[in-house]
Amino acid sequence: MSVVVGLVGWAAAAALLAAYALVSSGRLSGAGLRFQVLNLTGAAGLTLNSAIHRAWPSVALNIIWIVIGAVALARGGSPRDGVSC
Repeated sequence: MSVVVGLVGWAAAAALLAAYALVSSGRLSGAGLRFQVLNLTGAAGLTLNSAIHRAWPSVALNIIWIVIGAVALARGGSPRDGVSC
């Protein structure tokens, strides 16, 4: 079980870092669907990992991160994924 939890945590961290790197490099729009999905996936995975490790400040942060992403998706945002060529 702990190996799976560790893999989930690392994959979630990679998703968040990828989202940040892609937006920072201008290859992805912060208003796009792909960015929001990467953020939500990463935050959900880190929430699970943090909860199992009882890292409650990280759990709280990632729940807030999920709420922000969910609100952005609910508002519709950009219909495009924001990828620039």
